[in-house]
Amino acid sequence: MACGKSVLVWAFAFSLCLGVSQCYYTIPLKIYPGKFNSSSDLDLTPLQRIQTSGGNVLSLASDPAGIVNFLDMVNNLQGDSGRGYYMEMSIGTPGQKLNILVDTGSSNFAVAAAPHPFITHYFNTELSSTYQSAGRTVAVRYTQGNWEGELGIDRVSIPNGPNGTITINIAAILSSEGFFLPGVNWQGILGLAYPILARPDSSVEPFFNSMVRQMGIPDVFSLQMCGAGLSASSTADPAGGSLIMGGAEPTLYRGSMWYTPLKEEWYYQVEVLKLEVGDQNLNLDCREYNMDKAIVDSGTTLLRLPVNVFNAVVEAITHTSLIQDFSSGFWTGTKLACWMKGESPWRFFPKLSIYLRATNTSQSFRITILPQLYIQPITDVDGTLDCFRFGVSSSANGLVIGATVMEGFYVVFDRAQRRVGFAPSNCAVNGGAALSEIAGPFSAADVAADCAGGVLKEPLLWLISYALMGVCALVLIILLLLLVLPCRRRDHSGEITDESSLVRHRIK
Repeated sequence: MACGKSVLVWAFAFSLCLGVSQCYYTIPLKIYPGKFNSSSDLDLTPLQRIQTSGGNVLSLASDPAGIVNFLDMVNNLQGDSGRGYYMEMSIGTPGQKLNILVDTGSSNFAVAAAPHPFITHYFNTELSSTYQSAGRTVAVRYTQGNWEGELGIDRVSIPNGPNGTITINIAAILSSEGFFLPGVNWQGILGLAYPILARPDSSVEPFFNSMVRQMGIPDVFSLQMCGAGLSASSTADPAGGSLIMGGAEPTLYRGSMWYTPLKEEWYYQVEVLKLEVGDQNLNLDCREYNMDKAIVDSGTTLLRLPVNVFNAVVEAITHTSLIQDFSSGFWTGTKLACWMKGESPWRFFPKLSIYLRATNTSQSFRITILPQLYIQPITDVDGTLDCFRFGVSSSANGLVIGATVMEGFYVVFDRAQRRVGFAPSNCAVNGGAALSEIAGPFSAADVAADCAGGVLKEPLLWLISYALMGVCALVLIILLLLLVLPCRRRDHSGEITDESSLVRHRIK
């Protein structure tokens, strides 16, 4: 009887623990989204407001104080998708000029503070009379590369940015691996995402948050990246672009601005509803597109897709394109495809379209890139061949709308209203033809109400789940011992038989 009761208790506990552990996978856990908007406290009345055709309002340049002049910021970026887009900044007192990579996928402002074989100069903290060490170490790991250094505080100004100087957190990079690369012309990184991604913790206020708080500019910035269709290894002058801080410059885009709401304020996480190759819908569950997360990240070179989505895209392109028996190495990024010089390969490939949820959540809009954006020129061979790479790759950590797509659009990061805007960029043109398109609205009635629901975003949630499962395992072990001890029976020879040990057989 005692043994039977123990079995019942054990079975109940096992079911309870199993249910708790399964809750980790089925309950849509939420994390604090990090609402760090300062714009709600700003007086925006001096700003001119322009109505867009979509009914959305965006603050544009008309600042009597002279802090924001968007035309002064046009063409303040250099670079391309292969080498990154960067801008010049003046750091410390007296100012030391460095080129800083623009990255919407991280939140630390970090600069080289020691010599490195791949950079020409670095920020010497000892030469700045205003630099103050915070006495804290910091380390950041990216999809590719990592660095370590110390936190400090100093003054920064942007020659082609808002007027004035601000005091910001700086990570002085003292060592790195795979971060600074041969051929790049930048010596630091400007993380433009939210505080929750800052390292070592969210108390390190990111650069743009400091700018909004100290300068009183609107909590909006926008990006134009003009490397569409240009060789990533060209020795010519970099293509460049514009980072507009404080709003959007309407002369940099064509047509209407379309907005998609932010899902969470950490990365710039959006919601992808479906993908099309040519006119062919991939017909995947929309949760496949948002597996882990879907973000807009200027620091990522390619369009990165979850493995299942990537495989479906490659299969659809293979069936749609006019190329037979194409090398698998081209799709995986291990091989280039070459054509005779002057022969355009783009006519062989279809358009790629991404549907994003609109601010009216029952609708969506479509951003489309032509093959010139994802079949990317890399180099020539002996002056007779032009070689190209596939500007799409598979991803183990979410869908990333990187430079492959962003080069086709003027992208507005409207943090004040928790949304990201897209409009065709006026520099995404080749031979007079636009390389990007946008259309909508379309009904979103055929997709789930929340394609990104239930996705876990922070390692902390994994730790909590493992801790719960660990507690369950401990309880199970105790109950198993209580179950085994009263039920142990000796055989006729007085020895304990193997069959009496449930633990032994469960371990098997």
